[in-house]
Amino acid sequence: MPINSLEFAERFTGELDKKFVQKSKTGFFLDNAMRAKFVGAKTVLIPDVDFQGLADYDRDTGFTRGAITVANTPYTMAMDRARSMLIDREDLDETGVANLAGKIMGEYVRTKVAPECDAYVISKLAGLATIKGNTISGNIAYPYKGLIDLINGVREIVGFDEELVAFVSMNMYSQICNSPEISKWIQVSDFKQGDVSMKVRSVDGVSLIPVVPERMKTAYTFNSSGEGGFTPTDAARDVFMLVLPKSGAHLVKKCERIRVFTPDNFPDADAYKFDYRIYYDVFVKKSGLDAVWAWIAPPITISAQPSDATVTEGSISGSLSVTASGTGSLTYEWYSCNANGGNTYKVAGATTNSMTIPTTLEAGVYYYYCKITQDGIASKKTKIAKVTVEAGS
Repeated sequence: MPINSLEFAERFTGELDKKFVQKSKTGFFLDNAMRAKFVGAKTVLIPDVDFQGLADYDRDTGFTRGAITVANTPYTMAMDRARSMLIDREDLDETGVANLAGKIMGEYVRTKVAPECDAYVISKLAGLATIKGNTISGNIAYPYKGLIDLINGVREIVGFDEELVAFVSMNMYSQICNSPEISKWIQVSDFKQGDVSMKVRSVDGVSLIPVVPERMKTAYTFNSSGEGGFTPTDAARDVFMLVLPKSGAHLVKKCERIRVFTPDNFPDADAYKFDYRIYYDVFVKKSGLDAVWAWIAPPITISAQPSDATVTEGSISGSLSVTASGTGSLTYEWYSCNANGGNTYKVAGATTNSMTIPTTLEAGVYYYYCKITQDGIASKKTKIAKVTVEAGS
């Protein structure tokens, strides 16, 4: 089987068919200064200093002696991710991509790297909030109250001088922005990321950063081989909101390297070779752990996943089904996809926990999954089911 699947066109438009994805939402954490401490090291020790408070001055004995406690906290880089890709010299010519070789890696970063980094950063921060018990059990009917409770939890630790940010799942963000009761409290403010200033909505001086739900989960599996990428774990739950100081997390990108080899410089094949590597992690200093707060969705439990099926072309019958439960009202939406869960589109009319296999399918292999949504906000996807349609007699 060839590594790449390429379509050979008679005429090329001059543009890649770009996927519509969100750009990085957590990249501004790179503005924080800790990354410089990792130059030449995988692990860095940051000293935590603790003092005793003031005591009375005694006019006979003078000062009350106090202790200074210094403890070193280790921060170790964990995410060393990479991918190498080949495109045959002739394929480049025949597909017309040759003059777009420089755009290929940029598109890779936009569609694969940025989403994974966001998912890792948000899941790790939500995990820290959960470990510390810095979570709320809000009511989705009152999202503004939940947001204010999170903000107050952070401000109780850091005060009112620190700039705060709130990552908000898109469904919850929509509820906040469309609520007539709180619309007067929403303002448009400037938000600086590196050298770029953006306009974002804010509440009580806290910038709201909307993030697609796929990147707002509590836990992911970052696949080490094969198709790579990342997928939510079976136990993953939605993160409705995550609030912390803008300076509270440190996204350390120790290296981000892109290498391009031409066919003349690549001895193993007559092909262009594209290498990408990123070595990164996100850290919260010990002194800032109590300033990370999250609102985690109630769990959705899938007790029976859809099973693979084999049917015969021309006389297709059967269905795919899922059994799920949760604390709220569940709705269902079935999707067609490829073996890796990409190239998705909704299956028309498939909005219950059971989907009838389309009778019009021709011989071949098809893939489906179901997206289960709780109370219109939190969601979870089933495993992908394979439907094999055998040729009829």
